[in-house]
Amino acid sequence: MPRKSLLLSLQLLLLFALFGHALDRQPNSDYRARREALAKRVAGGAVLLFAPIEAEGPNALYGFRQEDNFYYLTGLTEPGGAVLILPARPAADGAPASPYSEALFLPGRNASQEKWTGPKLTPESADAHQHTGFERVLPLDNLRDELVKQLPAPRVTIFTDLDATGPSARPLDWLRRANAFPNYVSFEELKPHLAALRTIKDGGEQQLIRKATDASVAAHLAVMHAMRPGVNEQEISALFQYEFLRRGCERPAYAPIVGSGFYSTVLHYSKNANVIRDGEVVVMDVAGEYSMYASDITRTLPANGSFTARQREIYNIVLGAQQAAMDSFRAGTSTRAGMKKVALDSINSHGKDAHGQPLGQYFFHGLSHFVGLNVHDPGEDVPLAPGMVFTIEPGIYMPEEKLGVRIEDIFLVGADGKLVNLSAALPRTAEAVEAAMAARPGKP
Repeated sequence: MPRKSLLLSLQLLLLFALFGHALDRQPNSDYRARREALAKRVAGGAVLLFAPIEAEGPNALYGFRQEDNFYYLTGLTEPGGAVLILPARPAADGAPASPYSEALFLPGRNASQEKWTGPKLTPESADAHQHTGFERVLPLDNLRDELVKQLPAPRVTIFTDLDATGPSARPLDWLRRANAFPNYVSFEELKPHLAALRTIKDGGEQQLIRKATDASVAAHLAVMHAMRPGVNEQEISALFQYEFLRRGCERPAYAPIVGSGFYSTVLHYSKNANVIRDGEVVVMDVAGEYSMYASDITRTLPANGSFTARQREIYNIVLGAQQAAMDSFRAGTSTRAGMKKVALDSINSHGKDAHGQPLGQYFFHGLSHFVGLNVHDPGEDVPLAPGMVFTIEPGIYMPEEKLGVRIEDIFLVGADGKLVNLSAALPRTAEAVEAAMAARPGKP
């Protein structure tokens, strides 16, 4: 195929990957169950949460992504909406009992704006109730009157995002100015309650994380086949994104990290601007986001396909630390901090630096974090239980030797309490990595 035709085909495929994939949205009943669980957690309080508005100016070039908590409760990608969850009220003073109730508020149609950003779901949309799963879908303009009418008086606690800044904070400020709340109202932060709920992934969430991980594993395999000295780090980053975008991911889960040589020792290096040289290792911390859910995978490759003796030594020490943490896992008792100690002890008991000192000083980040709607999903360092998804990612970074190694996989605690490596299909040992690189198509 002529080079021009090949480039055109790749461009068309990339465009399809970017714009031809619809989100795999979970059933409305899943989002409803989360809202009901949240109502129980706030026990008699009301919940008021706003979606962000679309970006304006230069930031609009990057498109709109729904805020994680709003998406978790609604599954909606529309900007500018609001969710109101009201507590149950017993019968009193002649007024009937009020059960759990909720309402979704959406901005009205704006034909002028639609010319720029496309049609939006509105309260007037024929399928608004069916699509959202809310029995009440009301115009956002009605929110103030609904609060006055529906909030229990005289005292009520409203759980909301008190940390919101910029345009996302303005609705709450406006409602206060518009006298929408009863006397003696108090406001409390909503995020800790949602973080506690989001720590356990339901079956639908687990499947979406699996899809993000499968696409990311395929991208890592493609890079293993393409890696060679003389390639620019940015080319590798671009190949990663091409491969997982064409498998249904809508964006990277975080800024891709491709660091070679000295930059393999820089944890969040994201310039990806250097030429990869013969004899270097390349740390690649890259994964995609599928239907709003992230994955997180890191592999370290020898640029020329073969580790040196020193590189292999450090690689195997890091691999051993990861395996030690995995082997120590016990559902219901293990914590991320506890597994970090196991990994650190393993590193300190194997190998030395150029000055004869233990290597633990070169492992200076956390071992693990939760993964979900955000690559660093919220959650406390609690005992790890079924439904939790997290990373195990030890590393050693020695700038003096221009040698960094990180190995990161993403894990699920299964219903049976066993640890499931979601990225297990990706080569992990030094020998398996070298074999995958040697097997690249077209290599003599």
